[in-house]
Amino acid sequence: MMGLKERAFAPKVSVSLEELVPQDHFYRHLQKVLDLSFVHDLVRGCYAAGGRPSIDPVVFFKLQLVMFFEDIRVSAPAHAPSRRSAECALVSRV
Repeated sequence: MMGLKERAFAPKVSVSLEELVPQDHFYRHLQKVLDLSFVHDLVRGCYAAGGRPSIDPVVFFKLQLVMFFEDIRVSAPAHAPSRRSAECALVSRV
């Protein structure tokens, strides 16, 4: 017999990264003082003219910085969203 999964959708909760990450957080300060405008010019020759779009090199560089500062050596196993996830999302915005 074929089963049918009934779906119950909960109302969406509005969450703001601005509210989750304190104003005096290290990554907010880093975002203000770190100028990454050179990255696109630096890596432009490493990308093909066609094909699928890649991750923005500035975002990739920021994520590498987060991995360095948080001492993340390899891909971490999947985990529930946390405050650190919110901080990383704030940093990775272009």
